Amino acid sequence: MLRLIGLVLISVLTLSACTDMASDTGFGGRSSPKLYRIRVSDASAIQYRMLDSINALRKSAGARPVELNAKLNAAAATHSRDMSVQNRPWHFGSDGSSPLDRVKRVGFEGQFRGENISETYETELVTLGAWMDQTDTRRVILDPTVTDVGFSWYQESNGKIWWTLVLGSQS
Repeated sequence: MLRLIGLVLISVLTLSACTDMASDTGFGGRSSPKLYRIRVSDASAIQYRMLDSINALRKSAGARPVELNAKLNAAAATHSRDMSVQNRPWHFGSDGSSPLDRVKRVGFEGQFRGENISETYETELVTLGAWMDQTDTRRVILDPTVTDVGFSWYQESNGKIWWTLVLGSQS
């Protein structure tokens, strides 16, 4: 009899492992996060949502609004992809370039003021919130001398997103 109960228990456990365990409840009964997928058609909406959010934060801090800059966007996009290739979030390119080197390469004629980076599966606004929670990255975002920003990302096939925000000021 004990042997029969053991076989039934093993069968039940084996069959339960074969079921679809997909659920949208996670630890503690909370909803599991959904994978944030960025489509090509979302690019300008994401950039302007980030710009509007940065400007709202700057306004509340008494700083003037900033504008998106195509050259700084290009520098940010290049670095986001390069961080993915290197598989590490850091400010230096695989060729040894610094953020200052990258803004010069794209022809930005103003002054480089800062760069914020992130490796995450989260949205751009969650990433902005994380940057605002850190003294050094918040200081860059709220720098009153900044006039231009570039913002871009690279998303890997597994969903990981490499975010880059580049800030500068026109001379």
